[in-house]
Amino acid sequence: MQGNAIELRGITKRFGKVVANDRVDLTIRYGEILAILGENGSGKTTLMNMISGIYFPDEGEILVDGEPVSIRSPRDAFPLGIGMIHQHFKLVDVLTAAENIVLGLPGSTRLDIAKVATKVQKLTEKYGFELDPFKKIYEMSVSEKQTVEIVKMLYRGAKILILDEPTAVLTPQETVKLFSVLRNMRAAGNAIVIITHKLNEVLELSDRVSVLRRGRYIGTVDTAGASIASLTEMMVGKRVELNIDRELPVNPVRRLSVNDISCVNADGIITLNHVSFDAEGGEILGIAGVAGSGQRDLLEAIAGLQPVESGEIDFFPPQGDKQDLTKLSAVEISKLGVKLSFVPEDRLGMGLVGPMDMVDNMMIRSYRKGGMFWVDKRTPKTLAEHIISELEVSTPGVSTPVGKLSGGNVQKVLVGREIASSPTVLMVAYPVRGLDINSSYTIYRLLNEQKKKGVAVLCVGEDLDVLLALCDRILVMCGGRVTGIVDARTTTKETVGMLMMRDGRDEEP
Repeated sequence: MQGNAIELRGITKRFGKVVANDRVDLTIRYGEILAILGENGSGKTTLMNMISGIYFPDEGEILVDGEPVSIRSPRDAFPLGIGMIHQHFKLVDVLTAAENIVLGLPGSTRLDIAKVATKVQKLTEKYGFELDPFKKIYEMSVSEKQTVEIVKMLYRGAKILILDEPTAVLTPQETVKLFSVLRNMRAAGNAIVIITHKLNEVLELSDRVSVLRRGRYIGTVDTAGASIASLTEMMVGKRVELNIDRELPVNPVRRLSVNDISCVNADGIITLNHVSFDAEGGEILGIAGVAGSGQRDLLEAIAGLQPVESGEIDFFPPQGDKQDLTKLSAVEISKLGVKLSFVPEDRLGMGLVGPMDMVDNMMIRSYRKGGMFWVDKRTPKTLAEHIISELEVSTPGVSTPVGKLSGGNVQKVLVGREIASSPTVLMVAYPVRGLDINSSYTIYRLLNEQKKKGVAVLCVGEDLDVLLALCDRILVMCGGRVTGIVDARTTTKETVGMLMMRDGRDEEP
């Protein structure tokens, strides 16, 4: 099948006074993979959500196979052959793959699961998937769950597939498998759209690239004639320097020693299993792993936000004797003067207070230091203004509630505040998640500046290309265990990917 699958003409979508999409024209073709690029808040996902029926455009027209259509819900999208696979999967854990695939479809009250499994098997063989129809969702890896979501759309007759950040939680090996499947689907005549921020993957996989900037359509280019620099310039609107300046650590000194720690959550599940490593001042230690492998639990345990069942965490300050942090709370750690700065995954849930403005959020760290009734707001205001300028935070001013900023701008505020606290150990989890490429490189430079000051930087990241270019060493986790610590300058993405899929049990005597 060739020709245009979908045409968007003058599509506009508003949320109150915010214009998410502004008169966007776009064409999606059968037999191609189209990548949608744009900075955080550029309107990529909103635009695709209108094609899949989650939102309805305020203005403009959508044509499918050359015919104008009205897509008011996903139920309207399915008969038109449109399916969208979101970042957060919509599956029922206690059901099998086959049961999830047919869930919600009309038919007889008695389910012929053998017949369903046969049809699922034919689909997986056609496109090169690996999937056991009878396997329960809770037994599956992230990659297998994603496969179920894709097969679910194909089972419903989808020939136009939209994938939102499809490789965000996959290992390099799983990404290679997914790309092979998507190429098979393209060869079969399907139209594939991927929303992503990983430019290397865009250049490797797609046929064309469409770019949005601040809700407006900038243009579409053939991938064969594009480069990372040219695509970045289209997204940002100006030339961006894309070099991570990584220097060798100078006089590294041990600042943190994690010795055989284990943690158990409230449900009795082991989240960290005999984890040991050292972090040195003057280096960036990357932490890699598939989502849920224990990265967040590790940082929370060090920061005093999660109790440690066994083992010991020692902090080595620039002056004085080592401090045992193991049984201390976050407040007690702070009273010791230990500078453990933590940028959590959940920015507003743990890092910032949404209804408060930037100045008050800058002050959160210093509330306990005073004890005086009157609070000096001049220094926090100066810091807030500096962060707005340095990180190009898009906000009406320092008095605007943080909760009203876009996700990317919230992240800038949080990272800027944590770095400004002059830590001895700086822990950051996904510090550039939701940021455009220009702001991302600003954060990388700030982390490198901390490294040069002798700070021990621990950085949890999901983009292995960035971790390999930014870090000095990479600690790899799987299933709450450390499966390896490698030199970021000499290792490969494939080696790290293999460690991300090992549970570490083969290391036990």
